[in-house]
Amino acid sequence: MGGLVFRRAVITGGSSGIGLSIAAYLFQQNTELLLIARDPEKLEQAAAHLKSTYSQKTVVKTLSLDIADRAMVEKKLNQACSTLAPDLLINCAGMAYPDYFQNLDSSIFDATIQTNLTGTWNILKTVVPHMKSGSRIVNVSSVAGLIGTFGYTAYAATKFGIIGLSEALRNELSLKGIRVSVLCPPDTDTPQLEKENLSKPPETRAISGNAGILKPDQVAKELFKGLRRNRFIIIPGFQSNMIYFLKRFFPGIVFTMIDMYAKKPIGSDDE
Repeated sequence: MGGLVFRRAVITGGSSGIGLSIAAYLFQQNTELLLIARDPEKLEQAAAHLKSTYSQKTVVKTLSLDIADRAMVEKKLNQACSTLAPDLLINCAGMAYPDYFQNLDSSIFDATIQTNLTGTWNILKTVVPHMKSGSRIVNVSSVAGLIGTFGYTAYAATKFGIIGLSEALRNELSLKGIRVSVLCPPDTDTPQLEKENLSKPPETRAISGNAGILKPDQVAKELFKGLRRNRFIIIPGFQSNMIYFLKRFFPGIVFTMIDMYAKKPIGSDDE
């Protein structure tokens, strides 16, 4: 990895999608892995996939837990980290349920907050005390954490929150020699995106389509390129970087564009 070597990594959401692709990248570098997700069967399948796909005899451990359950995280993860002190933490677990704001039940908002934001906090509070100088933390946000997107009111609230949390933590942990980065991918071809597409409004499809769809392996590759360059915000994909640039320096243009796409969603018969 061009001088960037990790001995032990903890990855939440490590059983599929971006988390599994990051795990595969690290596995090939002989990084000892602890994969975390809720479903023990999917975790075992992920571990078996890594071992059968690659020739390395890297150690892969799994831990089934709900990151939103603070007591469970503190008990199980503290025990795991006592024997596997990580020098890399990837907070990749998350959920999204896009829909019109007026259609979203408040229970969806609560669940999204508990998983994406509180869950990230729970993992950080448990793992950070086990980390030493030179370690890295990556909190996974989204392009929707940089630009509020139609249909993603609950999701965007959590992903903007993760960026704020990461900025504050970056400053604090720099005093201990621990670097913090935040990964902001666009739509990525994962099982999670398939679920999102079931409830995604047509306006959301029209807007989010401008950032393109990446493969999980592309996102993982861009992540480690950004880490080697000591980037704080890592945004995979040229289109997403251009959108972020425009939002920072010419926000009026971005708002005009997304309003235009919202008024004429994909599938509209208006000319």
